[in-house]
Amino acid sequence: MSETDGIGAAEHGRHVKNIIRALLAVFILGLLTLAGLMAVTPTVASAPDLARRAVQSHGHDDPGAMPPPRFIKALVATEDQRFFQPLNRGLDPVAVLRVGYERLAGRQGDLGGSTISQQLAKMLYGSPHRGLFEKLKEIALALKLSFAFGKPRILAMYAQVAYYGDGYYGLANASCGYFGKPPAALSWRQAALLAGVVNAPSVDDPRRHPDHADRRTRHVFDRLVDVGVLSRAEANAEEAAPLGLVPRGTGCAP
Repeated sequence: MSETDGIGAAEHGRHVKNIIRALLAVFILGLLTLAGLMAVTPTVASAPDLARRAVQSHGHDDPGAMPPPRFIKALVATEDQRFFQPLNRGLDPVAVLRVGYERLAGRQGDLGGSTISQQLAKMLYGSPHRGLFEKLKEIALALKLSFAFGKPRILAMYAQVAYYGDGYYGLANASCGYFGKPPAALSWRQAALLAGVVNAPSVDDPRRHPDHADRRTRHVFDRLVDVGVLSRAEANAEEAAPLGLVPRGTGCAP
């Protein structure tokens, strides 16, 4: 190794150490900030009641039942792939560390979407003001929700309160409204569409913007393949199946 190579290696080593120190400092500061926010944010004991009232305020009713497996798999694959891992308690530590390292290294990493628990916290307790403080509050509330209710109840409340476009709040209402069937009877393509549309329900509304909805559904199937839920051949076959939209107002048979 030449002298120049040795100097370069030493500088690289110092750079890595500085990044590690900075990450540690940010981590400690984040913990202190989060501890303060946990103390000042409200209790989440009322979350199930808030979810029910949120749907009813839009003229709907939704029992808040556990979503069917296809919807859960599509939602988790697309919105929060490590949702079921033990370390994911409302915050995805892998994503946080990755993005933090990329930022400190001078690269523009993609932070990606919030976890499912954070999205639920935003839907139930969100402020019209957006900024770093509001984001941190959502993280604190997501932690509280995760520890208070566990992952199955988080998914049930999320499906209950989410907006799916075309005036449908709650998974049961959206499933009946779009497809004339309850959530348990959804095909893979229908489940993928509903799991995908929550990201931008007005843009990806399958009645008003079918091309956008198809692109979003295709992305959901790509994620299902990436995480190993479906093979590429299975995803292609399910994606090619008829969507089965029913005329608005059809609803589910009693």
